[in-house]
Amino acid sequence: MSVVKSALPDADLKIVGEALQGALVDLIDLALAAKQVHWNVVGPRFRSVHLQLDEVVTSARTHSDVVAERASALGVAPDGRAATVASSSAIAGVPKGWVKDTDAVRILVDALGVVIVRMRERIRSTGDPDPVTQDILIGLTGDLEKHHWMFQAESA
Repeated sequence: MSVVKSALPDADLKIVGEALQGALVDLIDLALAAKQVHWNVVGPRFRSVHLQLDEVVTSARTHSDVVAERASALGVAPDGRAATVASSSAIAGVPKGWVKDTDAVRILVDALGVVIVRMRERIRSTGDPDPVTQDILIGLTGDLEKHHWMFQAESA
């Protein structure tokens, strides 16, 4: 059942819906991974890494809401359930327990890198079918790339 109808043709809506759903899953899992590391980070750079992780969480949560609401506006029901996220995300699992600050940085560099690659694929796929969605994906990818850069600079 869909109570909201998009003006997009069905074929375009399928491409855009899949891109938005994938983006939603990645953003939710990125927020969860960053928060898990945030709670467990230890080491000499604890404070700076701890605070930087919260910036990623805030960014991912904000963008996930924008992505989900875009899907809803197009008549695509967003699915952010834990089971969906667990079965669809490409982010490697976060280790249990304490995480050394240097490992925390590596975990975030890797997670952000995976998500950015997938977002760039979505940017390419949504350009023709829906430039509005593409614009949303471009903006959030820019933010993720900024976080990626900052975490990479942490390990230089």
